[in-house]
Amino acid sequence: MIIKDIKTLREIIKGEKRRGSSIGFVPTMGYLHEGHLSLIREAKKENDFVVLSIFVNPIQFGPNEDLEQYPRDIKRDTELAKAAGCDLIFNPEVDEVFPKPLKTKVIVEELTEPLCGRSRPTHFQGVTTIVSKLFNMVAADRAYFGQKDAQQAAVIIKMAEDLNFDIAITVCPIVREEDGLAMSSRNVMLNKEERKQALALYGSLELAEDMIVKEGILDPQTIIAKMEDFISDYRLCQIDYIEILDFENLQEIKEIQGKILIALAVKLGPTRLIDNKIMGV
Repeated sequence: MIIKDIKTLREIIKGEKRRGSSIGFVPTMGYLHEGHLSLIREAKKENDFVVLSIFVNPIQFGPNEDLEQYPRDIKRDTELAKAAGCDLIFNPEVDEVFPKPLKTKVIVEELTEPLCGRSRPTHFQGVTTIVSKLFNMVAADRAYFGQKDAQQAAVIIKMAEDLNFDIAITVCPIVREEDGLAMSSRNVMLNKEERKQALALYGSLELAEDMIVKEGILDPQTIIAKMEDFISDYRLCQIDYIEILDFENLQEIKEIQGKILIALAVKLGPTRLIDNKIMGV
């Protein structure tokens, strides 16, 4: 079932709740891959009725980013989502979500400043604003996000806590291709050579883990420098950032200890990919 308008969506959700159904929600921008499908399956395990949103959100893209090139295929997505257990797809047009120019925006401070926030300063404002709107539209009991967007997940959790959203947030593990590349809707935008070069992300994370676990190196800057050297051998890769942060507050650390997030973003031509590893769990 595909719904395009907010009024009908709310009527269906209210009907399900009157029947005592619990509601699981998976927000996406579409062009689904196994990572998205794993979120749908997890939502179906824990809820009676699963809503998937497919909306390429224009306000989280900055100037000269890939809004127009972002892949879209609603027919394909519908088939995949249904097979994974989705009960309803919410696929609104931009005018339905933003009928008038926005005067209200949701901003989460501090957590949005490092990592992607440094190179994409308006990105998270767009994410938190649209997710707030979707939370209000869907009124779900639980929402599901992937660890690949670890900073986004941390920001959403903080936003939901600060604004008292009555929704539980579940963060699910990264799903990878057989060669280790984190699944992403943007992977389809890579040409054959860029796809090979994209393995630099996962390879550098594996290198960092070995340095910490096998060699006992605890200086973040030493590890980052080695990761940079490793990626420099992949000639098509341009590093946006590599950072090692405290996982709980996304602040820089001087020594590896406790639960940490190793995160990086790399551009291959116009395509920007992110990946991360959480350690010390």
